[in-house]
Amino acid sequence: MITLHDNGVFLSEGALRAAAPVSPEEGRKRTLAWSILQAHSVSGDPERLRIRFDAMASHDITYVGIIQQARASGMREFPIPYALTNCHNSLCAVGGTINEDDHVFGLSAARKYGGIYVPANQSVIHSYAREQLAGCGKMILGSDSHTRYGALGAMAVGEGGPELCKQLLKNTWDVPYPKVVLVYLTGAPKRGVGPHDAAIALVKAVFESGFVNNCVLEFAGPGVAGLPIDFRNGIDVMTTETTCLSSIWETDGETRGFYEAHGRGEEYRELHPGDFAYYDKYIELDLSQVEPMIALPFHPSNAWTIREFLDHAPDILAKVEADAQKRYPKARVHLAQKIHDGGVWADQGVIAGCAGGLFDNITEAADILRGGSCGDGYFTLDVYPTSVPVSLELTKIGAAADLLKSGAVIKPSFCGPCFGAGDVPAHNGLSLRHTTRNFPNREGSKPGEGQFAAVCLMDARSIAATALNGGRITPATEIEYEPVRRPYHFDRGVYEKRVYSGFGHPRPGEELILGPNITDWPKMRPLAENLLVELAAVLRDSVTTTDELIPSGETSSYRSNPLRLAEFTLSRREPEYVGRAKASAELEEKRLAGEVPAKLRALLDRCGAKAEETQFGSCVFANKPGDGSAREQAASCQKVLGGFANICYAFATKRYRSNCINWGILPFTLDEGTEFPYEAGDCVFVPNIRTAIAEGREEIPARVLRADGGEEELLLHVRGLTAEEREIILDGCLMNYYANRAE
Repeated sequence: MITLHDNGVFLSEGALRAAAPVSPEEGRKRTLAWSILQAHSVSGDPERLRIRFDAMASHDITYVGIIQQARASGMREFPIPYALTNCHNSLCAVGGTINEDDHVFGLSAARKYGGIYVPANQSVIHSYAREQLAGCGKMILGSDSHTRYGALGAMAVGEGGPELCKQLLKNTWDVPYPKVVLVYLTGAPKRGVGPHDAAIALVKAVFESGFVNNCVLEFAGPGVAGLPIDFRNGIDVMTTETTCLSSIWETDGETRGFYEAHGRGEEYRELHPGDFAYYDKYIELDLSQVEPMIALPFHPSNAWTIREFLDHAPDILAKVEADAQKRYPKARVHLAQKIHDGGVWADQGVIAGCAGGLFDNITEAADILRGGSCGDGYFTLDVYPTSVPVSLELTKIGAAADLLKSGAVIKPSFCGPCFGAGDVPAHNGLSLRHTTRNFPNREGSKPGEGQFAAVCLMDARSIAATALNGGRITPATEIEYEPVRRPYHFDRGVYEKRVYSGFGHPRPGEELILGPNITDWPKMRPLAENLLVELAAVLRDSVTTTDELIPSGETSSYRSNPLRLAEFTLSRREPEYVGRAKASAELEEKRLAGEVPAKLRALLDRCGAKAEETQFGSCVFANKPGDGSAREQAASCQKVLGGFANICYAFATKRYRSNCINWGILPFTLDEGTEFPYEAGDCVFVPNIRTAIAEGREEIPARVLRADGGEEELLLHVRGLTAEEREIILDGCLMNYYANRAE
């Protein structure tokens, strides 16, 4: 089904070639990725890209912070189309006016600075971007990790908020030219197999080994032509879970049809790799061999065919239970009870968001359920169309009626089920979701408080087949139905009536409307000559997600208030972290005020360091942090609590490392094989770190001061910083960097 090749290959006339009449150096200039990236780079150096994007998009748990940073740094208007969507805080209410205050702020910002404002429940961020921002050959930046529009011929990148702030200030996204990996598609999917099946299979094949980490995936081959555009979009959006940097597909008449259907035919261009394009690696994916898949907790790569899972459910669920119990000792996990009456039974099905809520997914789910019933038992099915135009078309063709008649519930456009806000299952519930992630807590439970629920990812087709059987997990290939391909008709009037489109027409005289929860960022200090940090959390998991660093769900309501949000940092993974970090921050505040508490004095004496030259704060160690969401709060909350460094063996994604740098957090790494036997309460002293960063040194000698009195040497690294990134760290954060240069 999927074969990985860790060697280069040429592509000529749609076929793979081991040799070519051109060199690999020449051949790599013939990829789609090369042409688009170089066209957007202003560096003049093809190996060191400095990208300016064509458009941007943010949602309502990121845009407040981004705009606050940008205006504090001197922004006067939005220089490129910038869509502010409201698809995350729509249902994260914790009481009061917090959520709607953010939305009102968003509209006032769009009016003042010349932006695009998409009201709540009109569209999820990526649906609107596909419908209204994407264009062949364009590049789009989004403050959401699933910013992927490669299937529409647009290279898109998900990053943390500070990178969008840079674009608003007419700066650049800086990255070394990435490796480009060919995904060579052949065959055609069988009936009952959907885009999530192919995507989950791909994630399973590449994630653990890091085969495509920070690479660009370029999709080509004879299998592309047979895929409807929604199928392509459904695979493409899940490339984020491979940890790749971006994606791009060759385009054809199917792509043209998408743009024409949306009244934007001028955005279409035929894109194909040049003859003898060269790729650093390649993946062969035979779509005809893809089977219905299920991804078990706690990652999309923990995947099996549904048939394999059903045949070995006792063993597989036992492993999930053991993993959950290890992560969450307070929880009482009983997933094995789902096995009874000759099957495995789920409690919930959800089809939603930028991956699941697409027109074709929902119409085929309706084809499966037409005339059937979800039953009157514990199983429920909720369907969230990805935008109001999609919902309207589903209503016109009768698909929505077919689903409602079966017992499914149609809900408004909303990303909540993908990150744990809405549709939270009952304790020990098992939810099947055509959404993007099944990380811990993404279903909204609080296992640290004894609650536990589990999410498995499945395609909409198999979720509908399961619903037809009352919750008994069933691959869609094992039921009889006839899918009907329906043309999609986009009604532009929906957006014309409700979306504020102000790009190019700022109203500088209007005021921002700031509710009482919206606050400015606290003052950040520049990096001192020496750094002394206390370990406030030591995480030994193989990978630590951003959802563990800053939980999603109801915390989203506080994302416009840095201080209140910071109280949730690591709360579901290391509840003691906040208290430890705040204690370190309190000592630093006293140091800045000229007072050196006894604990800090004792540590400084051990280091032989002067208080006026030595910054004190907290630090997090994790083996490989930052998989998952792009949201900057995973880093900014650490900084707000006085965090000055992260130590790891490798960062899971570029975007999390960038977030750390932009918030002035030193991104220290260790050589693989270096032991790190230290625990919370131990300290790390890094002398002359300011000079080392200023001079571009990458090997950083440090010393560990154990809480028990022992001391050991430790070699840290800070590799690959650009000149600008070094300045940002020295200044203390990106906001300081811009403020200093404005002065």
